Amino acid sequence: MKEYLHETIPNLKPFDYSRHFESHLINQQWVLVNGISKKKSTYTFREDNILEIERKDDVIKTSWNLSLLNIFSIETEDGLITVKAYFKDDDVLVLNHQDKEEFALFINTTNYENELNSVDDVQVFLREKYKQKVSKLIHKHEFYYIEQSKEYGPFTVEELAEKVKKDEISVYCFVRDVNEDDYSKRLRIQDLIKEL
Repeated sequence: MKEYLHETIPNLKPFDYSRHFESHLINQQWVLVNGISKKKSTYTFREDNILEIERKDDVIKTSWNLSLLNIFSIETEDGLITVKAYFKDDDVLVLNHQDKEEFALFINTTNYENELNSVDDVQVFLREKYKQKVSKLIHKHEFYYIEQSKEYGPFTVEELAEKVKKDEISVYCFVRDVNEDDYSKRLRIQDLIKEL
């Protein structure tokens, strides 16, 4: 079952009590992505082992317990279930059902200004989140570029953009990250500049 989950959503980090409990789990508003097109459900794990599930104008109070390091038992409408908790990142929580090949995907909307009410809203949230993440990564990285079979660099994206602006290099030059060995990704300077 673990393989099924990790093939579906790669790079998951197991729930770590010391790191995640206070800052990421408790009193955060987690919107359930599964089935959001039919009905929106927001889950809030409270310290006193109360789980509040809000749907439209209705709030259901049930219970949850942390059994082992990252295994939770949750009382649901279908009875008691056991799940293993993972984080994709700080705002994406995955609860993997321990008895079935099923998982629930949640997005933390506590600090998100817009409403998540549909699959489209979820896509916008994730696109914006990862666009910001990529932009931050690109700003920090340095790249080599190749022009007329000669390699130059490393340079930041800002430095490359400045060289293009001054017509010192072509926007179509291939680039590679300092951590890569070759240009097989076929990434060009223009691709980096788009993300600035």
